[in-house]
Amino acid sequence: MRLSVLMPVYNEEQTLEKTLQRLSVLPFEYEVIVVDDCSTDQTWEILSRLDFPGLVRLRHPVNRGKGAAVRTALAAARGDWVIIQDADLEYDPADIPKLLEPALAGEATIVYGARDLREQAPVLRWGNQFLTWLTNLLYGCRLRDMETCYKLLPRPLALALELECNRFDLEPEITAKVARLGYRIHEVPISYVPRKEKKLSPWRDGWPALRALVKYRLRPLGARP
Repeated sequence: MRLSVLMPVYNEEQTLEKTLQRLSVLPFEYEVIVVDDCSTDQTWEILSRLDFPGLVRLRHPVNRGKGAAVRTALAAARGDWVIIQDADLEYDPADIPKLLEPALAGEATIVYGARDLREQAPVLRWGNQFLTWLTNLLYGCRLRDMETCYKLLPRPLALALELECNRFDLEPEITAKVARLGYRIHEVPISYVPRKEKKLSPWRDGWPALRALVKYRLRPLGARP
C-alpha cells in the first residue's frame, strides 16, 4: 500500500515545514505532492530547500484556488490511495493511520475525518453544519462533517470523479459525486485545531459550496458542463 498526500498550499510560510515534519513520521510508504498555488510569501522558497522523503514540489504560475491545486496534485499522484492535507496545522497527520485502518481492512472504500467543530468560530460552524445537513438531505447520507479536508479515496476512484471545482467548493463536489455513485462514506473522529485567520470566507465560499451541492444533485451522472 502506498499513500499519496495531496497538499495544496498558498502563503503557508509559517506552518508548511511543521506540517511536512509531522507527515515525515507516518509509518507506511507514502509520497507528499505539494502544489504551491502561486504564493506571495516565502512558501515556495521554503519548499524548494526542504528535503523530505517522498516530497514532490509543483507550482502554479498564477493563483487558481485550492480545488485546482488538488487536481494538479492528483494528476501527479502514483499511490494506491489519496488524501488531502492542508498545510495550516488545523489537521494533524497523526490521524491519517486512523483513516486508513477501515480502508485497508476492507470495511470502507471512502473514509472522512470528522471534526469536533465546537471550537470553530460560530459563523463558520453554522455554515459547516448547514452544508452537512443539506448534503444529507440531498444525497441520503448520514455525515457529521461534509466539509472536512480529510477525505481518503482510492486513487482510481478519485481520478474517475473528473473533478472540476477550483476553490473550496471541491469539498461538496467530491462528496456529491461519490454519493451519486452509490458509495457509503465512513467517518472516523479526528483532532482539529481551528486557526483564527482563515482564507475561507463563509460568505464568499459558502455560496459556491451550496451551488455545487445543488448542481451535482441535478446533473445526470457522467454529464459534463
